[in-house]
Amino acid sequence: MPPSSSGSIADPGWVQSILLHSIDVGLVLALTYMVLLIIGERRTLWMVRGLIVLMLAAALSNRLGLPLLSFVLEKLVVGSAVAMAVIFQSEFRRFLEQVGRGEITQLFQAQRRPIPKPNSVIDEIVDAVKELSQNRVGALMIMETNGPIDERDVSVPGVQLNAEVSKELLQTIFQTSTLLHDGAVLIRGSRVAAAGVILPLSDRTASRQLGTRHRAAMGITERVENCLCIVVSEETGSISLAERGKLNRPLTSNKLKELLEARFSTSV
Repeated sequence: MPPSSSGSIADPGWVQSILLHSIDVGLVLALTYMVLLIIGERRTLWMVRGLIVLMLAAALSNRLGLPLLSFVLEKLVVGSAVAMAVIFQSEFRRFLEQVGRGEITQLFQAQRRPIPKPNSVIDEIVDAVKELSQNRVGALMIMETNGPIDERDVSVPGVQLNAEVSKELLQTIFQTSTLLHDGAVLIRGSRVAAAGVILPLSDRTASRQLGTRHRAAMGITERVENCLCIVVSEETGSISLAERGKLNRPLTSNKLKELLEARFSTSV
């Protein structure tokens, strides 16, 4: 009896199955690429790679006819995907907001370099922060890095100032006797663009143990990538720097200056 041709490479059904699997894998890789564009940290990249390995292993075990192993791996893939959705909820929220605004093409654009700030501007900011810290005056300052922050990303845009950055101005704004001291100061380039800006608070569980200013700093940097946030604690006078939802603290004024100069360096 001649051998059956059902498993032949020329079998149209087999070719169609391979084609569909190729399209499926291609779509998954495209989605993964978009996720990698959203998440730029080394730690999270390893987590995404681990999920991809699990997906490939599940597909391979299913193809080889190993039902028990395939079942276990598929459940691991689902559980890992749910866990990542919880861990990276702020990143996925930002992605969905960009899709809703029709800004999906921005995900594929090369990241812009930070806008350089003159050393004099950084010096004025650091000097103000140092004195506010010594006097235990609470403060919250947003520094734009790669372009202006969309007003839709803040709760209340505050009062427009468009004033030159100076130590004296920053110290005056955050005095408790002024009307704008409870909000944040928005620094755009070498100017104070606005004061009294109300920021969204972070929803992360860990952030609930922090004060309102720290939660606001985490909240805006979770939502917006192109900014840094400096926080001075009213209770302890400690200095913090937030970026991408993470707080670097406690900092000395010298360390803050070092971080800002590195972040806004004009070097290539």
